[in-house]
Amino acid sequence: MTDRYLTVDQVAELLGTTTRFPRRLIEERRIRYVKVGRHVRIPESAVEEYVTARTVEPIRLRRTALRRAA
Repeated sequence: MTDRYLTVDQVAELLGTTTRFPRRLIEERRIRYVKVGRHVRIPESAVEEYVTARTVEPIRLRRTALRRAA
């Protein structure tokens, strides 16, 4: 139990969004969360997993594709 549990406001600040976005993730069950009474907490590892799973790597162009037309 070394994972920190964040509030919706803290997750929104961490992601740089409004509180509406993490609440929508919770409602659509696209991120793990814990209910403590009526409070909702999101494990910090769940936020990291969410960001990692949705990270898009850039496309590397091959050098031959950049040839000049003669």
